Amino acid sequence: MASVDKFRVLIVDDVAETRENVRKLLQFESDVDVVGVARTGREAIEIAREIEPDVILMDINMPDMDGIAATEAIRQKSHFVQVVILSVQGDQNYMRRAMLAGARDFLTKPPRGDELISAIRRAGTMAHQERAKGGTTSAVTSSGLPSVPTLSSSQGKIITVYSGKGGTGCTTLAVNLGVALHNEETRSVIVDGNLQYGDVAVFINEQGKNTILDLATIADELDPEIVGDVMVKHGASGVHVLAAPSRPEQAEAVSGECFLKILQYLRRLYAYVIVDTPSLLTDVVLASVDESDVVVLISTQDIPAIKNTRLFLDLVSSLGVDRNRIILTINRYDKRIGITPEKISENLKVDAAAIIPLDERVVIPSVNRGVPFILGNKAQPSSRGILSLAENVRTRILSIEMEDEA
Repeated sequence: MASVDKFRVLIVDDVAETRENVRKLLQFESDVDVVGVARTGREAIEIAREIEPDVILMDINMPDMDGIAATEAIRQKSHFVQVVILSVQGDQNYMRRAMLAGARDFLTKPPRGDELISAIRRAGTMAHQERAKGGTTSAVTSSGLPSVPTLSSSQGKIITVYSGKGGTGCTTLAVNLGVALHNEETRSVIVDGNLQYGDVAVFINEQGKNTILDLATIADELDPEIVGDVMVKHGASGVHVLAAPSRPEQAEAVSGECFLKILQYLRRLYAYVIVDTPSLLTDVVLASVDESDVVVLISTQDIPAIKNTRLFLDLVSSLGVDRNRIILTINRYDKRIGITPEKISENLKVDAAAIIPLDERVVIPSVNRGVPFILGNKAQPSSRGILSLAENVRTRILSIEMEDEA
């Protein structure tokens, strides 16, 4: 019988040679035990139910049912089984679909041996942690914090993360900022304000049955237990996430007024409410900006992003928003580009408070795996940038509070 400490692996691929090659690659790993193989998606579902592996290595293109559909079916029945997708299709659309289905990792065929083994160990460790929790209804997360938030007499701070141009890394920064601000004393919740195409839950590779829609219908009757039940809990950090609706057409069910009520209630439960927003200025985005203590305004070094950032600054000024509440952040900073943060600040007449360097070797794998990079090496440039941004947020909020009291 295999040791309980070993990672039990099921290999799923319709090509016999591939199954055998993977099995041979893993046979010399002392902490890995191949406990089964399957040729199709439906066969994988049946075998997974019978042997309950820790990790499934899943091909995508197979007869009768593809690997993404099989992954979703398996994850719905067993939340502790972790799936690593192996596919010759390496584009972002496949990665996104796989992560939405519940996959823990995505590797392009043929994977390097060390890459595959590392992915198995990461997924296997997560499976063992989930098994250890035993599916109990304990109100404590793996971080040691209660999963049901409690009301506080003090008001938490709302931080809206916004960019006037899509594709600038808004969600990546919102998620990592939320994790950086979160600890036992200052708990954070990340609210997905991109109601049509929100990805925050995908970025932490966690899925729940509930979304903001479950609060929208009872926005005037919220209590801590109801809110706690709706939240998606990120096991590795303890951060809570209020997920966006699962389908784009459901977004219209959440009005700006309703969204505002939810934010106002959440600030009674959490020290920091981080709102990830789309670039489109909807009533939900404007409600969030208006209610925010500070707005993290993201720009990159390209001209369209700078132009849209200036337009947003002009708009909020006309709405009476104090520019001191704006924390200009330059994301994906590349020193090889001639448009420096100083030039951007001069153009926008707002100092760049934080600079997040371009670090694709860290950021892109982090997004694909659903693991915020701030949880890794704190000394890497991207993590240092996020920690600096978090400190800027704390300092700016304190400064505003002192000015208001004066």
